[in-house]
Amino acid sequence: MATQETATLGGGCFWCLEAVYQHLQGVLSVESGYMGGHVPNPDYRAVCTGATGHAEVVQVTFDSEVTSYREILEVFFAIHDPTTRDRQGNDAGTQYRSVIFYHSEPQRAQAEQLIAELAAGRVWRDPIVTEVLPAAAFYKAEDYHQEYFRNNPQQPYCTYVVAPKLKKFREKFAAKLRA
Repeated sequence: MATQETATLGGGCFWCLEAVYQHLQGVLSVESGYMGGHVPNPDYRAVCTGATGHAEVVQVTFDSEVTSYREILEVFFAIHDPTTRDRQGNDAGTQYRSVIFYHSEPQRAQAEQLIAELAAGRVWRDPIVTEVLPAAAFYKAEDYHQEYFRNNPQQPYCTYVVAPKLKKFREKFAAKLRA
């Protein structure tokens, strides 16, 4: 029987994170959505204004006997820039912030420990600004956002932003790819 756990992560556009986590061993499902804001039931248009306070996130359900929470986080830090506040590449605004929403105290502790290790190892020149916050209400994004890269691989954003992140993930985590 699978040991299911949930990770909720924001690292820029949710299309990038979703595309990567769909290829990771042990991942049972990935949903794009919104978390961390103050407006109930936000939609994409409202979140894009930055006025709702939500981040674009993915909610990853995984079998922790196959892939650990730490491995989920290691992938997260490998595929986005955790040193830019409210920005990933050309995507700017609080909805694109780097954030880990933890679902338990052990998740909080693991996230903070990994951030401390990465900072001590000077993996990036600039300081890590990733927020570590308790999980709040998750609002699933509109249907057209789900499996966006899989359904729209030729869309320019997917070609120039999502595909390179997926390529980087496949190279760095080749041993953890789904069969």
